[in-house]
Parts: sequence; structure tokens; C-alpha cells
Amino acid sequence: MKKATIGILAHVDAGKTTLAEAMLYLAGKLKKPGRVDHGDTCLDNHPLERERGITIFSQQAVFTHGTLEATLLDTPGHVDFSPEMERTLQVLDYAILVISGTDGVQAHTRTLWRLLELYHIPTFLFLTKMDLSHRTRQSLLAELEQLSANCVDFTDEDDSQRAERLALCRESLLEQYLDGQAIGKEQVASLIAGREVFPCCFGSGLRQTGVDRLLALLEDYTQPAACPPAFSARVFKISHDAQGSRLTHLKLTGGSLSVRAGVSYTDAAGCAHTEKVSQLRLYTGAKFTAAETVSAGSVCAVTGLSATYAGQCLGAQGAALPPVLEPVMRYRILLPKDVDARQFLPKLRLLGEEDPSLHIEYQPQLQQIHVQLMGAVQAEILKSLVLERFGVAMDMDEGHVLYRETIEDTVEGVGHFEPLRHYAEVHLILKPLPRGSGLVFESACREDVLARNWQRLILTHLQEKQHLGVLTGSPITDMKITLAAGRAHLKHTEGGDFRQATWRAVRQGLMQAKSLLLEPVCAFTLQIPASQIGRAINDIRQRHGTFRTPESTGETAILTGTAPVSTMNGYGLEVASYTRGTGHLTCQVQGYAPCHDPQAVIARMAYAPERDTDNPADSVFCAHGAGFNVPWNQVWDYMHLERCLRQETVVSAPQVRYRSLRLDDRELEAIMEREFGPIRRPMYTRTPTAPREAPQTLAQQARSRYLIVDGYNVIFSWDALRSLAQTDLEAARQQLMSTLCNYSAYTKCRLILVFDAYRVPGNPGTHQQFHNIEVVYTKHNETGDSYIERLVHDIGKNEQVRVVTSDSLIQLSVFRSGVLRMSAGEFAREIDAVGDEIDQFITGLRGGRFNNVGDSVRQAKKEQENGES
Repeated sequence: MKKATIGILAHVDAGKTTLAEAMLYLAGKLKKPGRVDHGDTCLDNHPLERERGITIFSQQAVFTHGTLEATLLDTPGHVDFSPEMERTLQVLDYAILVISGTDGVQAHTRTLWRLLELYHIPTFLFLTKMDLSHRTRQSLLAELEQLSANCVDFTDEDDSQRAERLALCRESLLEQYLDGQAIGKEQVASLIAGREVFPCCFGSGLRQTGVDRLLALLEDYTQPAACPPAFSARVFKISHDAQGSRLTHLKLTGGSLSVRAGVSYTDAAGCAHTEKVSQLRLYTGAKFTAAETVSAGSVCAVTGLSATYAGQCLGAQGAALPPVLEPVMRYRILLPKDVDARQFLPKLRLLGEEDPSLHIEYQPQLQQIHVQLMGAVQAEILKSLVLERFGVAMDMDEGHVLYRETIEDTVEGVGHFEPLRHYAEVHLILKPLPRGSGLVFESACREDVLARNWQRLILTHLQEKQHLGVLTGSPITDMKITLAAGRAHLKHTEGGDFRQATWRAVRQGLMQAKSLLLEPVCAFTLQIPASQIGRAINDIRQRHGTFRTPESTGETAILTGTAPVSTMNGYGLEVASYTRGTGHLTCQVQGYAPCHDPQAVIARMAYAPERDTDNPADSVFCAHGAGFNVPWNQVWDYMHLERCLRQETVVSAPQVRYRSLRLDDRELEAIMEREFGPIRRPMYTRTPTAPREAPQTLAQQARSRYLIVDGYNVIFSWDALRSLAQTDLEAARQQLMSTLCNYSAYTKCRLILVFDAYRVPGNPGTHQQFHNIEVVYTKHNETGDSYIERLVHDIGKNEQVRVVTSDSLIQLSVFRSGVLRMSAGEFAREIDAVGDEIDQFITGLRGGRFNNVGDSVRQAKKEQENGES
């Protein structure tokens, strides 16, 4: 017997629950079908559902029909409970979309269709209430073309036109049909599974007409899902039974699950758990049967798992899609005076587990609890649930819309976190994306700049926090955040350092950018008497909405368009008032758009980003053995890495010059003496770069002179080599080695060029002689920094050593050993000075002149090849 999980979806009051009752009755699961108006339905069994006549919680029922064992999941139809419906979509094999024959395709129907398309769920359509409808099949099928042109009528078993419609859906079937061959059931099932055909069935759930045909279609044209042998499952719901037991509702997508079996998983906070299954329940409405083992394809409720959450994947199951439908209203909970907010918060957290879209938030400074809701109906249900389960008669304020923020220009954000014995620096590129894109995170940082494990950690930190904008403190969206560069210290960097640096980099970038405030907008459909169309148009304009040309059907006018959610709140009651109950307004949240009155919202919110201590934009640097704070608009003068975005002006801050954090010798000496004790002074003083009398005098020293060069640091600090390295890194290395050969020969120093190769797996490290210089490639897992530190420690005691690097950490380290340090920029100037001396020498021999050492080498080689040297 094949298994299938089938969801039933519809807009509110379309007849969905009535159809589900008829299906269970005709399948032999119920002795008598229940009715919503009688309050005795099997699936709407909660008192609140029966009182209001709507589905609030998703419920399941298991039935068999012929060779099909189906798990039917009834989902809420009201727009306020759409997140509950969307969570159920993650576990469906097929869906039944119910459309009222009297209402046709509604705004929420189109939303459901987009979700079914997003989750790629094969769909059957059932058009119910045909006993009450004045519309024909043909008119309704024409309206269904708004959803898809491949909606095919399957109501009649023998329909000659259906084969032709099916053949047009796939080219191979068309050729088969033209050859006079029949289209088989397996081929039709393949079309349905691939969402190439959408079978439609007309009938009435209340009268139970057409329901038998729907059950036959499900049996004939559904295919069992492929299930791997390894255990895997997806959690779609958390609930609590009457005794308070925590239930994890999941679908097994692979393997099997038995009572007392161990399940390993990670909770929402990242903590690992291994717990045993206490009980397996197969529900039908409020009743269940206990099972010892369930196999792949089954939907069950599990007890014994204490930290699971809706949307979680267990075992080998792949990750779930992020939710599309999110609340757009935020309410403050008003508790009775004798109820403490902190003590009541854990109880609300239980409801937050069952409905993650509530996003329960506690503000300790104000001792206030806030929740996010889809609308007023959900707010009323939440108050009733709290009273029923916890005995607290809470209330809520009138609520306000949830704004979002994005940016309009591309900026670079930098975050530096360096208190004593900690170190991390992160550079991020923040780029705006089209509306509805959400947040996208990626890395464009090379692994020779920052190791892969640090890059993954930075991306994790970007995703684990809800980043707030700087206009109103609202969450950011529609933005691509790219890791451009970063730096860690071999000894002092810890994971928490990159968390701080990453979050500060996001915030610093937002402070620079031109921010844009977004507000939620809704698509509305307004049905009113034709005589009231003038007032309706004027109302929509006053509410900053846009609309299309009104449609007129007899005495009724229909106006459709979009408007801000904030201005449409309460307008439905106004419509009912001025039309005396004949008008009807439906709204569906469509997304976010630029705010119609941003300045008023910003002034009302009165958010001060620089005072938000939970979201700092400033960085922390270290000097004199202690960390100090650097304001966000001064970080550019202190950062250790170069800019990744080249632009004239980054921040619109007052043009004030600040001291750079390039420490002089006295400051470095004070730091090193305080940290490591007295410093030994070298005998050697640096040779000036002024013109020398003769090359021979440079070798008249009692001790050997060494020059250690940090290869990649120099390459990416010199403009010419950096440009060459972007296209050919090997050519940049060769040009640097040729230049240093001439420099070493002229200055009579032993030159050691160090390249970092620690990310090359299995690399043993190499020491090569390139003409008159030594070239070192470090071994696997050994950075160039550590090699230079070790080499300086070994030879710095007895020899005269200089280190060329712009890396401040290496400069600090080698200073401890009493050797001299030189930045890459200073070394470039010394190279030019030596080049001038070489030019003067060659000019006397040849009468020519060269711009630099590298040019002289290339020209000499060319002349040698031509036989002119």
C-alpha cells in the first residue's frame, strides 16, 4: 500500500473543513460527517475553533482508500493563521486546493498558489459549493487560468477532450496522442507529480457530490515518495496535550523510528541533545493510537524530545526553506497589575514554541513583553488561549506595523575587536538588493588572507543575529553582505572575537550608508455599490494607496490595488459602515515598499543608533597594553587592513584628522617592557638610504646582516605587484624575487624571502636558492608570521636583522627580539634609492638610465639575448 501525505488548503470559509469531513466519512473513517455550523467536526476539535467556526490549528487524520494510505492535514484558511499553514507545507507530498464555486479565485487563493509553487507541491483542485453557485464549470475553469493554463477538468471519468488537453502539456505525449495511442495512468501521474497538470474536480463537500471522484483521483494518480534507508525526519509543529506533555509532530522522510530509540539533534541555541522516544502517536483529530514503530512516509507525534522546534530537520534530512509569510504587526502585552512580566514570560515561551511566528520579545529595561501577530483575529485568539491555559486575562495595545530598513548604496563596513589578548578584524561589503530578496550572505575573501574556518565562522555570526537598521532600529532586509577581508591572530584570536568584529562591521557599514525605511503594503480588493465608487477612490488616495481601473458588474463595483498596511487598518469597519453592510474589503500582505512618510515615522520612533549599546558600531583597538574605543567614523584611521572598496568619500563625518595607530619606538618600548620586561638593544643602527660612496663599504660590518621579507605582504602593499597578482600571482612573485636579487647584490645583505603556504595540504615546506637570495615556502599549517617570528628569535641574538612587513602584529613581535622593522612602503622607497644608485653606476658605463631595479634587470636580460651586453 502506497503512502501519501496530503494537505488541504483554502481561503477562509471556502468549505475546506466540510470537504475534509466528507472525505473521512466516505473513506469509512467517520460514522457521521460533522458540520462546522453544528460544532461537531472531527478536525476542528478545539473549543475556540468550534466557537468561531474557523480552523486555527493544523490537524491530521489517517484514512485508507483502496491501495492508498493517506495522512490528511487540515490547515487554517484565515490569513491571520497563514504561518501555521505554511509550516505544514514542508511535509506535504500532495495538496488539495479548495475553491468556493460561489466566490471563485480570491486574493488569498493566489497567495496559496504561489506557496505551493515555491515548495513544488503537486496540487489537485476541488471546486466546492457548486450546489449553491450560479456559475458554470466553463466560467470557473476560465478563471482558474489566473493560476495556471494547465488546470484540467477530471470530474467526469470518460471525457474525450481531457486526453487532448493532457497531450498539450508535454511534447512526448502530444506525439503519442497524434499517433492514436492512449495516455496511461502512470503518464498522467507523472504530469501531476511534476506540476505540469492540475486536475480539477467539481462538487459539494456538504452534499458529498464529487468527493468520491476526488478520492479516486488521489488513489489513481498519486505516486509514493522515494525514501532513503537512513533515518530522517522534518518537524512541522510543536504542541502540548491536555496533560501538558510536549508533542513533536514530524514526518518521517527516511528509515524508521521506534519507541525508546535515541534521537540526536541540535536545538535552536546550538546545543546538542540525545534523547529517547517515549511514545509514538498516530492522530486522527483529537484521538490517537499508539505505535511501536513508524516507517518512512508516516506523520506522527513524538513524546520525549524536549528541545525540538518547528521547521527542524532530524537525521539526514536536508535544510528547510525559510518562511515566506511573516507577521507585519507588533503588539505590547498588557498584564494585570498582580502579574509580574518576568515570571509570566516562560509561560508565553510555551506558546512561542507552538507558534514561532509570535517572536516573543522581552525588554528588561522597560519590563515589557512584545509579540508579533498577523492581525486582529490572531490577537483575540492569543488572548483567549492565555486565559484558557494560564488563567491570566491579558490585553494588548493597539499595535503598530513592523518596519524594515535597507540601504540604497554599496558601502564597506569594518569591525575591529582588540582588547588585550584578543584580536579580530572584519571587512564587509553591504550591497542593496531588489525588494523581497531578504538577506544574502557570502564570502569573497581569499583563503591566503583569512583561513576558511574563520570565514565560515563569520558567515555563521552574520546569520545568527537579527541586525537592526539605524533609522528606527527595525530589522534590515533586501541586502547582500559579502565578507571581503579579515584578519586573525595565531595565538590571541578566539571565536567570540570574530562575533564582535562581524556585528560591529555590519553596524559600521549601516552608519555610513544611505538608509531607506520600508513599510508593509497590502493588496486589497474592495467590493462596494457602484454609487459609492467615488468615495472609495478618494479614501484610497487619502491612505496613500494606488489602484487599477474600477470594474463594474451590474450594481457592484470592484476596486483593486495596493496600500500601506498602516493606513488600511480599520478601514474594513468604515467600509461596512458607509455601505450599510453591503461593502466588503479583503486585504493580503504583499511585501515591503518604501515608507510613504518616513520622516514622521523616524521622529515618532526617536531611535538613537549611537546609544544602542546592544548594537555598537564602534571598534575596539589596543594601545599601551589596554583596549580603547574608537568611534565608527574614525575607524578608517586605525584599521589594520586596507580598504576593499575604492571610493573618494566613505563617511559624511566632520573633516577632522586623527592620529593613526602607528606606534613610535617609545610607545612600543613601553608596551614590551610592561609585558615582557627590559628589551635588549641591538648593536646595529639602520643604514641610511642616502647615496652611498661606494658599494664596497656596505660589507664592512663585524656581524652578518640579514633582511627578512614578508613576501605576500609586500606584493599586496605595492600597487604594481598587487595589480599583477590579481591576474598572475606567480608572475608577481617572480618580479619581486628579481627585484630583491638586485637589491641584495648591491647592498651585500643576506636576504630571506618568506611566502605563506600553510593552506597547501601535505606541503612539507621548501627552502630554495634563487640566484643570490633564499626563498622560503612555509609548510602546511605553518603561517608566514610564525616562521618569521621563529627565525628572528633564532638569528636575532647574534646577527643584525631587519624585517620588512606592514603587518602590525609581526612588527610588535619582532620588536620584542630587539631587531629592526620596516614597513612595505618604507622598503619601496629604499628600493627606489638603491635603484637610483644603480642607475648612476650604469649610466657611467652605458650612458643609459632606468627607472627602477626591475626595469634594469629586464633590460639587461633583453640585451644579453640580443648579444649587446
